[in-house]
Amino acid sequence: MKILWFTWKDRKNPLAGGAEIVNEELAKRLVQAGYEVILLVAGFKGSLKEEIIDGYKVIRLGNRWTVYWQAYKYYKKHLVGWADLVIDEINTIPFFAKFYVKEKNILFIHQLCREIWFYQTSFPLNLIGYLIEPIYLWLLRDRKVITVSESTRKDLLKYGFKKENIYIISEGIEIETLKELPEIEEIKEKEPTILFLGAIKPMKRLDQVVKAFGLAKKNIKNLKLWVAGGGDGKYFLKIMRLIDNSQYKKEITYFGKVEKEAKVKLLQKAHLLCVTSVKEGWGLIVTEANSQGTPAIVYNVDGLRDSVKNNETGLICQRNTPENLAKNITELFNDQEKFRNLRINAWQWSKEINFERSYSDFKEIIERYA
Repeated sequence: MKILWFTWKDRKNPLAGGAEIVNEELAKRLVQAGYEVILLVAGFKGSLKEEIIDGYKVIRLGNRWTVYWQAYKYYKKHLVGWADLVIDEINTIPFFAKFYVKEKNILFIHQLCREIWFYQTSFPLNLIGYLIEPIYLWLLRDRKVITVSESTRKDLLKYGFKKENIYIISEGIEIETLKELPEIEEIKEKEPTILFLGAIKPMKRLDQVVKAFGLAKKNIKNLKLWVAGGGDGKYFLKIMRLIDNSQYKKEITYFGKVEKEAKVKLLQKAHLLCVTSVKEGWGLIVTEANSQGTPAIVYNVDGLRDSVKNNETGLICQRNTPENLAKNITELFNDQEKFRNLRINAWQWSKEINFERSYSDFKEIIERYA
């Protein structure tokens, strides 16, 4: 089977995140099973126009904003009739493949944007994006859709998609789950440590983690905060100033953007992960942390309420505020038995969330539909 996959980023793109890891882990496994896969994506500074990665072909066209038009033109000129199935991935904006491809086509959506527009873009683009999303979803509501969480499924139902046309696949993580769970004393920092790990951009709301740390620090005197992730622009500078101006800045460590090996060590050594995103498709970093024996405290938003079983594998805040996050941090560090139970349960559940299962789900759907 030949698959043509429209998606605006590949995992080498500096803006890549969890969705791109999922896409290309699936593409890699499809190629290993004998499929042919081409990804049409946006170019970026210093990128190759074309390359083969793990057997699948990546073709880079235009940039963040022009890729949609460039992909249409490239398809019309070079790829009409090539594929057995076309995947139109909506990551902010769809490619609208339904209206011009000749082949069977299906949507792949990790999450809808909606309120994210107001965090990631400025006026008037944020308002335009917010208003047009329901329109393009209405236009595409007759498509079959693959997604990764119950939260996104519920979102899609609001916009007219039929329940029977929405398929949920398991997520997967790119790091290996610990085969055995070491005792806390063997692997964790000596002092209680919370971790934020991810891109430093407005929708992740790292400022709220920093504020919660300051509040929790009043009750837990030896509490430490680790921050890992890359960023730039006004929000990144705001966070750096916030850390620098904190009365507890000596207990805050910024690691910058970390590679896989360093990331795993941080996930293992920290006691808690804190995630305060506006919304997620799933929240891969939560499952990655769980796989290393670290539970998470998260905001009660789409995706994060899927990746955490409240009071079983982690904690979901009752209110999405730094005050409530700090309260949860304080109470959990003061209840070591509960912390140990969450840690064990989170690690056990992470074993079920892997790319073998994700690929099996995905392959079954596309073979049924193509």
